[in-house]
Amino acid sequence: MSKSELNRHASHPGPDQNTPVSTSPTSPTPRTSRTPRASREMRGLAVAALVLAALNLRPGVTSLGPVLEEVRDSLSMSGTLSGVLTSIPAACFALIGSTAPALARRYGAAGAIAVAGTVLTAGLALRPLAADPALFVALTALSLAGIAIANVLLPGVVKERFPNRVGAMTGLYSMALNVGASSAAAATVPLTEAFGGNWRYGLGAWSVLAAMAVPPWLALARRRRPPGAEPVAANNRHDPQNPEHPEHPEHPQNPQLPSRVWLSRNRTAWALTAYFGLQASSAYIIIGWLPQIFRDAGLSAQTAGLLFSGTSLLGVPLSFALSAMAGKLRHQSGIAAAIGACGLAGFTGLWVDPAAAPWLWALLLGVANCSFPLALTMIGMRGRDGAAVVRLSGFVQGFGYLLSIPGPVVVGVLYDRSDGWRLPLAFILLLTLVQIAAGLLAGRNRQIG
Repeated sequence: MSKSELNRHASHPGPDQNTPVSTSPTSPTPRTSRTPRASREMRGLAVAALVLAALNLRPGVTSLGPVLEEVRDSLSMSGTLSGVLTSIPAACFALIGSTAPALARRYGAAGAIAVAGTVLTAGLALRPLAADPALFVALTALSLAGIAIANVLLPGVVKERFPNRVGAMTGLYSMALNVGASSAAAATVPLTEAFGGNWRYGLGAWSVLAAMAVPPWLALARRRRPPGAEPVAANNRHDPQNPEHPEHPEHPQNPQLPSRVWLSRNRTAWALTAYFGLQASSAYIIIGWLPQIFRDAGLSAQTAGLLFSGTSLLGVPLSFALSAMAGKLRHQSGIAAAIGACGLAGFTGLWVDPAAAPWLWALLLGVANCSFPLALTMIGMRGRDGAAVVRLSGFVQGFGYLLSIPGPVVVGVLYDRSDGWRLPLAFILLLTLVQIAAGLLAGRNRQIG
């Protein structure tokens, strides 16, 4: 090695040398860039964690329906308590989800999702052991609390880890969400039969899938800084990279971060909230009432079940395609209007004659259900950065899920009092029109934060 090379090597020591890091306010903390291999590994780990988390966002809900009758008989559960059980998801998503931004600030988004996955695993594992109906409901709420936190934080993780691929990555985890939902609905009964007809095993089996999602998020939580980056000195409050610095994105007093009060005055935030809540209401109506609509029209229970599963399965490929497309556009209003138009056509077909073209109506409503991944994509694109997306997601999903609760209840009341589906479907069509209007406003190219 030449003398000049020795001097250059001495002035720029390698990563294995223990060079002191200055904590002076005028001397910035040196940082090394992550290697391409380390960067690829982190991206791969983030993708795997994202997909595994998404697979677990719905089995805790959709696995219960197929064996609900057996659960009620075994636990002597009243009809009223069963009604409470079916309304818990939206309530948990609204109330518990609103705490997710605070957890993310304390533990980081990855750490909070790891905690949420642990809570979900515990709830799903313990729920089948309950011998009392009230305890079964409480443990169901515990598992849904874990889902609620992940619901809110995943859009922020996508924005932070994949800022240039928000649409595609949102589509990927929306697709995984649909796979998890439809798989749990389809496989819970076969799993129950495989264990001698014991519903407790059929439900408890989904805790294994939930447990598999925790390690990747723990790994991400431990690697919050890029590989090779020097840690920020804890006492250097003048460094903008220090969380205690007022300009740091995670500083609680940072004026660039939208607060809940500020969001409550923002039209785009409320348009997103209305769109999210109305699409969730429509989805719960489809989940709760579509099979009954077809059965009341004279179709068999088996056919009605197939038609309903078709609406779920259609969302698997469409979720990815629509989110990827939406992520490339500055405005998503046109996509929101097109999806809403499919919902209008599907519900109108049911209003006219459900048995006339049932597969067409189911197909149209399957497309309409893709408003969920579109809403997530818009949340990711409206926030200026990952921290802003987390707060916006907590606001939109918290109030949005509260907004979704009355819809299915009103449909049930109208069905009981009118002894038919014309009046309930007219109400659903009105909600769909309002949803389209909210989507037109939410899809405008605006940024929050």
